[in-house]
Amino acid sequence: MIDERYLKLLSKEYPNARAAASEIINLKAILRLPKGTEYFFSDLHGEHEAFLYQMKSACGIVRKKIDELFEQSISEAERGALATLIYYPERELSRARQRGIATDDWYRIMIYRLTEVFREAASKYTRSKVRKKLPPHFAYIMDELLHANGGSNKPHYHCEIIRTIVETKMSEDFIIALCNTIQQLLVDKLHIIGDIFDRGPRADAIMDALIQRHDVDIQWGNHDISWMGAAAGNWACIANVIRLGIRYNNFDLLEDGYGINLRALSIFAAQTYRDDPCEAFVPHILDQNQYDPVDIPLASKMHKAMAIIQFKLEGQLIKKHPEYGMNDRILLEQVNFEKGTVCLGGKVYPLRDTRFPTVDPKDPLRLSHEEMELMKTIAASFQHSERLQKHIRFLYSHGSMYLCVNSNLLYHGCIPLTPDGKFDTVQFSGEAHSGRKYLEYLDGVARSAYFAPQGSKERETACDFMWYLWCGAKSPLFGKAKMTTFERYFIADKTTRTEEFNPYYTYIEHRETCEMVLREFGLDPAVCHIINGHVPVKQGENPIKGGGLLYMIDGGISKSYQKQTGIGGYTFIANSRYLALAQHMPLKAGGTACENSPKVMVVEAIKERVTVKDTDTGAELSRQIEELSALLEAYRSGAIKEK
Repeated sequence: MIDERYLKLLSKEYPNARAAASEIINLKAILRLPKGTEYFFSDLHGEHEAFLYQMKSACGIVRKKIDELFEQSISEAERGALATLIYYPERELSRARQRGIATDDWYRIMIYRLTEVFREAASKYTRSKVRKKLPPHFAYIMDELLHANGGSNKPHYHCEIIRTIVETKMSEDFIIALCNTIQQLLVDKLHIIGDIFDRGPRADAIMDALIQRHDVDIQWGNHDISWMGAAAGNWACIANVIRLGIRYNNFDLLEDGYGINLRALSIFAAQTYRDDPCEAFVPHILDQNQYDPVDIPLASKMHKAMAIIQFKLEGQLIKKHPEYGMNDRILLEQVNFEKGTVCLGGKVYPLRDTRFPTVDPKDPLRLSHEEMELMKTIAASFQHSERLQKHIRFLYSHGSMYLCVNSNLLYHGCIPLTPDGKFDTVQFSGEAHSGRKYLEYLDGVARSAYFAPQGSKERETACDFMWYLWCGAKSPLFGKAKMTTFERYFIADKTTRTEEFNPYYTYIEHRETCEMVLREFGLDPAVCHIINGHVPVKQGENPIKGGGLLYMIDGGISKSYQKQTGIGGYTFIANSRYLALAQHMPLKAGGTACENSPKVMVVEAIKERVTVKDTDTGAELSRQIEELSALLEAYRSGAIKEK
């Protein structure tokens, strides 16, 4: 029974029986439409060009639609050129002008062909939903062209629209608007399974693109959490993201993208490490900087300077919070500075680098005066970066530790398990947490780190914990026993760099474990799946786990992982007819639509086409129909007066 007070509130939006009935008709019709196509991406790691290409091409679906529409009427080369135009309209229009083919006839032909693709892309949606995605300045014209089939006089009408677009020199603006709208329509829902940041050159460009999407959600990864912690003021997280940015030569992101002032760091490093070759700290040059090139010797010094500061700050946090259980990771206190060795796990190893000009052997975790002043300067840059703070707020407003959506469970890392395959129990804040409740607890902590009152103990504790989420042994976002950053820099013995995975990653090969996880989150293993990221699927390894219940979709969109994976990433696709994995090859800059097309493998065919009624949106619409039906009955019985 729906409360009468609620019905009276609802009547303000639907003031009479006609309005309520009209909306019921509309919602019931929507329930019968095919569900939109959902795309699941993971571990983007700043690879903006590859990600944006996959988005623009809808992971090959744009080309597939073009082939279905035009296979019998235009050549394969023309179909490829049309697909590339949709992906990169500004670039391809410029090339057409340079080649001298951008005539009035060429513009008319492109508009006709793009309109056909536009109609196909819009066919799953109501006119209302499509209109919301249309650019305001061309909305009327595009709406008219979309519904061109009707009556013998209509073709002349639509021909005149296109002819006039060309005559008024609006062809290129209109083509760009059409292409962008097609891209938007073919990706109905977008799910990002964590790790937008670090390694690749422009995570900021990815964030800008996500903010433009109509329907997107994000499940935080440990790299995202590190940036969120940095934006909240955690110095260890700040040092970490700066160190990683320098390690992967991401100066454009730091300085141009977010306005982080690294001049003080460069001066400090040049002076403090002027005679140090910093050989273990030479950056990985996967991408060249366009705006802020830094010479490699100086970048190496900056890299080492920030790494030492990070190890000090991390040690301070571990001592401040014994509940983290990470005392064995305070490695600066295990260094014998006279002998140039470090004690690790009861064994002594020689150090590859014994130059520690800012470390006091009597108090190795204390920042020097210069390091303290440097961190204050860098932290102020993070706090006052409007663009960074905007992006972080978007991560909070559209993100979470996990999400249950349309029969799928999404999370980035793992659900911590014990060696015998049970949910691991951890103690934080005087309470025991495991499974789903642990992730929900951590979601609240992450939000407190940014939104709790400034200066409060709650915010301070939560802000500290963001670093634990980055690399703590029981962090579901990290999923390993330890992070061996110190060992990679300072110890030659590679056996010390092994990072042992949580038992979760062994047990997910078994269907029973995946069923246990799904049931923990209230989902039916008979019809639901887990979409997971974080760990790259190595070359030859199957991304499908747990007898088809779990999809591991970190396939190496990050250049730094492509030697391991042999490919350029996975995208999981769920539409009304099937579930599929798109396997991408590393993006060829300037390559054709054919060269960059992914290999799409259907992993599960759906016997009966999925409609909106079968989705979470459908459940919400059905609830609205029930409420509106009660309101309609109240109008007809006279219980509520019509207006």
